[in-house]
Parts: sequence; structure tokens; C-alpha cells
Amino acid sequence: MKNKKLKHIILDNIKTLIGALLIAVLIRSLIIQPFYIPSSSMEPSLLVGDRIFVSKFSYGYSKHSFPFSPNFSNSRFFFREPKQGDLVVFKTPADNRTDYIKRLIGLPGDEIQFIDGDIFINNKKIIRENTNTSIKIRCGNFLLETKSFIETLPNGVKHIAVYNKNGTLRNTIKYKVPDGHFFLMGDNRDCSKDSRFLDDVGYVKNLNLVGKAKIIFFSNDTNINSLLKFWNIKDSFRLERTFKELK
Repeated sequence: MKNKKLKHIILDNIKTLIGALLIAVLIRSLIIQPFYIPSSSMEPSLLVGDRIFVSKFSYGYSKHSFPFSPNFSNSRFFFREPKQGDLVVFKTPADNRTDYIKRLIGLPGDEIQFIDGDIFINNKKIIRENTNTSIKIRCGNFLLETKSFIETLPNGVKHIAVYNKNGTLRNTIKYKVPDGHFFLMGDNRDCSKDSRFLDDVGYVKNLNLVGKAKIIFFSNDTNINSLLKFWNIKDSFRLERTFKELK
């Protein structure tokens, strides 16, 4: 009797764990998923150490909505096209596995080009307002002196972008976004591997979209929080960024 009772308890616990796991997978796949920001390519909008929630239903669903991207379909279901200015998490076309987050700049059919440091979308220069502020932005293990601008995309969405004060990207080829693809760039313009690098990232197809970044739920400065400086942990928390809505 004791063995049967123990077996029954074990089976109940296993069922509970499996049920909880399935619920967690469904929530992560269909509703919302947490992500960690490991690089400085989106500074100052997103900092290294930010933890964000990403909406999984904003653009519909594909195989990349699920853990390990199971190859059950090469279609996207309930697709809703992202908008210029969205902060988009996507799987890089290079390996269809690595998660990147960038700002959507170009839609299918758009032409994007840098000319003398200005961005042109469909041959029209986007409005760029100099904030007259110089701030230091991370680029890997280095700090860059940058100029900060408020850029206004053709749909009216505004965002802050920074450019290296001591020399920045001036001129590029003209990028023509293919049908069903998108052009994305980092806000830290001179420290971002993005759609400008056709061999590494390039145009991102709608199948590779994972979701839209919505909110920062926690943030800590990983440069301060070190195992060798554990006494500084409390100083690493960026409380002012907690539950900050992303735009």
C-alpha cells in the first residue's frame, strides 16, 4: 500500500510539472517572452543588462515563435506587418537561430541609403534634429563619444540615434528591400551589425520575426555587478528603467 501511495504521489507531481511546463511554453511561444540585452548596438534606447518583455502576437506566429524553431512550417500565421520604428526581435538570417533586436527602418519595397551621413528613405531625407548633446556610448569594451539626434521616420515615429563623434558612416550603396523582407538598424549607428551588412545580417524576412519589444522589466549595469565586486551589486540596479515602456 505504501509503495502504491508513493507511486501515486510521484505520478501526480510529474503530471503537475508537465502541465506547468506546457503552460510556460505556451505563454512564452504565443503571448510574451523575456529577453536579455547583451550588446550595446541599441544604446541609448536599450542598455547592456536590460531585461525586456517581447510581445509574441504582435506580428503573428511562425516556427521561430517556438523554442528551438521546430521546422513544422515555412509560413507565418495571423501575420500583421510591423511598422517603421518598431523595436523588433528576430532570428538572424545567417543561422536562423541567433536572436537580434534592432529598429525597423525599411518596409518591403523601400529604398534606403546613407548620403553624406544622412539617411534617405525612398530618396527623401529623414528629418534629423541635433540634440546638441555629446554622450559616451558603449561599443564592446570601448566608450565612444557620440552625437545624439532625434530622427523622425516617414510615418512620424521619433527615436534617438547616436553617431560616433570622431567619424561616422557617411555613404552606402542603395539598399532595396525585397518583398516579404524588412530593413533593420541599431540606434547605436556606428556599433551595430544590422541590415547594412548584407553578408552577416542583411534583409530580414517576415518568417524570422520573433516579436515586438514592449517594456523593460528589470535592468542592471553588468559592468558594476561583478563577482569580484559583489559589494557593488546594489549600485548596479537601474531602478529608473524598471517597467519602462519601449517606443
